Amino acid sequence: MTAIPLSLNTPDVYSGPPARTRNHRPYFTPSEVAYLSEKQRGKLTESQEDRARQQAMSFIEAVGSQMGYPRKTIATAQTFYYRFHLFFPLKDFNYYDVTMACMYVSTKLHDTLKKPRDILMTSYAVRFPELAAKVKVVGGEVEMDHNVVENDRRRMIAIERLILEMICFNFGTRMSFSYVIKIGRALGCSKDLTKLAWHLAVDSHRTLIPLQYPPHTIALACVYLAALLASFETQATPMMDTDRSLTSHEICAVLSDHGLWEKQFNAQVEDLEDIVHSMLDLLTSFATNAPSSLTTSPRTPSSPSAYHLSTVSSSSQVSPNAPSSLTQVLSSTASLTRLKIALREREHEPRERAPLSMTDPTADVNPSDGDEVEGIGKNEGTVRFLFGPAAM
Repeated sequence: MTAIPLSLNTPDVYSGPPARTRNHRPYFTPSEVAYLSEKQRGKLTESQEDRARQQAMSFIEAVGSQMGYPRKTIATAQTFYYRFHLFFPLKDFNYYDVTMACMYVSTKLHDTLKKPRDILMTSYAVRFPELAAKVKVVGGEVEMDHNVVENDRRRMIAIERLILEMICFNFGTRMSFSYVIKIGRALGCSKDLTKLAWHLAVDSHRTLIPLQYPPHTIALACVYLAALLASFETQATPMMDTDRSLTSHEICAVLSDHGLWEKQFNAQVEDLEDIVHSMLDLLTSFATNAPSSLTTSPRTPSSPSAYHLSTVSSSSQVSPNAPSSLTQVLSSTASLTRLKIALREREHEPRERAPLSMTDPTADVNPSDGDEVEGIGKNEGTVRFLFGPAAM
């Protein structure tokens, strides 16, 4: 059989779309977050968007706690949900599907893996308590139609792919919880103050803060906020013991202004103030909407035991959907508002933050298609996923 000579001008075999590169963005500036949030919000108002987000956060919290997941698994799932909807519109996805897909990916990252069906059955028990009440066996499953479960499982797997591509398959995670303990020891915080800071670090994942600041900065801000909540509108008292712990007033005096601590902890006072205001907004919103008769929020096995500050009455109870730190700080919305006003009166000018990459943060969003994210969830062309941001 005679071989057919190939011409030197023969075109390449592959004639599809060119290969693309997607870089993982570990953090976004506040302006980038505001732009992406507005783009994916659609016709929803900011308050409606915030209520939808908190509903999703509470659902992840409830399912994760019922399944016995450690705090890091729940917190990562909550952050994944916020990141997901920086790139995908809220109106295009049911939050039940997105939250459970985020939980599923988080279990893989932290080696606390459960089968998709196990996660779905637990979510059904949370969504439909009337069906869960009919279960006569402890730990039994609710009765759900097989087709419903299978359809939900398929949607979870489909959204899982979107999440993995969204994070560029970067499975590295850093949490602020361990930093809270280390910073508390370095500053000489009391055990009670460190516990409150830990709960505040847990609640920071109900916000966009983990997408804007590294974990050590969040941990330091939570210690600062815990000291503010414990010392606001109270008289400073001298320490009578010899454990050399700093009072909350002393910690506030150190962290409220520039100093050597900024170099020691690699943080800036302006960032701490921004995080504190975001956390106060979260606490105020839940304190305002708290019903009259409520129970305490669920705790994961790795959570410290709850405790109360002296400023909180023993009858104060918190919604199961409320932040875990609310049991410690819920005295009145008026006091939280006064604290926020007092901080505004002496806060520093916000510092200018340069993006981690010189490229446009919305470059991955195809401007011609509006909300369509280019290269995500498609089988067209080749996409190279890089773990870090583009070179400066």
